[in-house]
Parts: sequence; structure tokens; C-alpha cells
Amino acid sequence: MDSTPALHPLPRVIEIASLADFDRHAAAALALTDKRLAASMHGWHVQSVDLRARGAMLEKLRAAGSVFMGCEIEGKIERRLRGGGALVFPEIPGLPFDPYRGELYSGGELYAGLETGSYETVPDARIYAWLSHRYGAGAHDALNAALSSTLHDHAIGARLESQIRDGALAHAPLVGVMGGHAQQRGSDGYATAARLGYALSGAGFIVATGGGPGAMEAANLGAYLGAGSTENLAEALEMLAVEPGFASSVTRWARAAARVRERWPVGLANLGIPTWFYGHEPPNMFATHIAKYFANATREAVLLEKCSGGIVFMPGAAGTVQEIFQDACENFYGAAGSISPMVLVGIDYWTRTLPAYPLLVDLARGRAMEDMVFLVDEPSEAVRILVELNDGSISGVRGLA
Repeated sequence: MDSTPALHPLPRVIEIASLADFDRHAAAALALTDKRLAASMHGWHVQSVDLRARGAMLEKLRAAGSVFMGCEIEGKIERRLRGGGALVFPEIPGLPFDPYRGELYSGGELYAGLETGSYETVPDARIYAWLSHRYGAGAHDALNAALSSTLHDHAIGARLESQIRDGALAHAPLVGVMGGHAQQRGSDGYATAARLGYALSGAGFIVATGGGPGAMEAANLGAYLGAGSTENLAEALEMLAVEPGFASSVTRWARAAARVRERWPVGLANLGIPTWFYGHEPPNMFATHIAKYFANATREAVLLEKCSGGIVFMPGAAGTVQEIFQDACENFYGAAGSISPMVLVGIDYWTRTLPAYPLLVDLARGRAMEDMVFLVDEPSEAVRILVELNDGSISGVRGLA
């Protein structure tokens, strides 16, 4: 099993996450006439599918080399699968999350119950509380936590990969927006990140962020409202500014976002990839698709790799600087056709406050990435650069092809 399928999907593995998928692959396997391949489930990874009504079909299929994770299967059929060489992962009791989940998260799911209760009662907070307790507990609990969280992150990676390959995130390149979590609603920096997300989404890109507060929330907000007017974005920024940050009350901060979502219940697809490793930073509600991981290292690697359209770096602190040079490392060793554009926004910030840009330029000199590193002051400049770099070369982008 690949622990990070969103990074590098394993060859000859068939990911099955719905009953319809299972029926389709089963019918194809049963129709094969080659005896070596006929009726074989070798390489199938079946996840979170109710198979209690498919006992007869499962009896016709050879189980060797297949994996079943979190599926509902009749007892005798499960024993037959195990006996035939399948790996069947059982239900893990006592978890506040499904380690075999078949979908990405949404803001509504992570914040379920917020309208009547405090943040501490919603699923996102309960999962973080579970994680904090389990890793601080005895060896047995710590082992269970490690196993279940790894299974969960594998499931999230598989679902993210499928969404980018042929799902709701497949129609355009992903452009990452990185920036500080400390940007307050109502600040100029927050509004700038929101305008950037709005412009990128309007240009046809799918915006991806780290899914947290601050500049990440702002970029997801702008992307979510990208099909509407600038007046809508301005109104949303005003609505959010009444609760500038989450430090004093995550509940009030999140409810302000919920009111914006209620005002505009439908928005453009965009992605957030947060982590419970930084569980004190709540996820934002404006990412329509949320791939929340337990392992921050996996989350960072996935976010940087999937942004094929480029990455824009807004002013930030240690985390943003780390992301700049993690991305630079990938580009430094990358082949000419694999380089992801890097656009830093804030000339004074990135040359004086935290002078990452001069070092980045020195690092890039003479490498394939040399012409793919940019420094600008305005979000509109960043969008123009990425539009030009993707001009017609990637199909399906509104206004670019």
C-alpha cells in the first residue's frame, strides 16, 4: 500500500471507492477470457464500500493480491477473501474519524454543529483532541493512533489523486498560494491575498492553499467567489473583518465565515490542504475540497507537487520560507519540462524584511529553473505571469486555451 498515493500512485493498482466502481471492474474481470487474468482482483484497493449485497459476485472473483479497507462484507465472504490471499483491514473502534473515508472533507463536515455549539464540539476539534491525547498516551494507544492516522492519510491521498485526475479538480491547472497564517481579516495583506485568489480563479486556474487561516483563507475566499463580482468580494471581506482572528475565539471566527458561506452558498472549486499537526490553526471554510492530513510532511509535499500551474508566495514567516525553498529544491533538481513557476509577491518584503529572493536567484542561476523565478509587487502581475506561462499549453483553462 502506498502511504502517499497523491504523490506517486502505484502502477497496476486499481483504486475503488464506490459500489459503481466495484461493479464496473468486477464485470470487466468476469468478462475476460485470458485464464491468467480472468476473474482476478489482483491489485484492487477497495475502500469504504458496502459489499454486503455482492457476496455472490465476490465468490466468483479470485482474491489474491487484493486489499479491502473499511468495507462492509458478510462474515463468510470475508473469511473466504482472507483465505484466498486478500488483505482485509478491519474496523478500528473508538475513532472520531473514518480512517478509510472515501471522500475529501468539506468545511460543512469539519464544522458540523457549529451553529448550535462551540468549536470545541465540532469534528475538526474533536479529531485534534483525540490526536493530542493518543500520542501522549501509552504505547498501545500510540500504536493505534499511528496506524489509523496513516490509513486515513492514505485514503485522503487516494481521493485527492482521483479528484485531480478526473474529478472536480481536473478541469484546470492547480496554482498554489502560500502565505502567513497570521494575516488578520480586515488587513491590507488579507485583502491582497483575497484579490489574488479571485484573479487566479477568474483566469481559469484552480487555487490551492494550505487550507488554514490568514493568507490561506483569504486566497480560498477569493477563489470561491471568483465567478462573482468584485463587489461581492468586498462585501465578504467586510463581513469577515468583524472577527479579525481566531486567537480569541475560534467559534466566533468560524461563525463569521459560515455567514459568508450562507450569503454565497455556491462558489468555484478550489482546494485546501491543512493538517492536524498544526491543530491549533483551524481550517478555513472557503475551500470547497479539503484534503486534511495528520502528517504535515506529507501534506507539504503533496501541496507543492500538485501545483502544476505554479506557486505564488505571499509574505509569511518560517513556514512560508520553508515552502519557498522546499519548492526550490524540487525545481533545482528538476528536468526542464518539470519546473513549476515561482512568483514571490512583495518586493520590499522578500528583498529586505526576509530576503529570500536574492538567495533564490543565486540558487537558480545556471539551472533549468532560472527563468521561472519572479518577484512582483501586485497580485495582478503574478496572475499575468502565470497566464502567459500557461498560455494555451494546458487545455481546459477558461481564457487561456
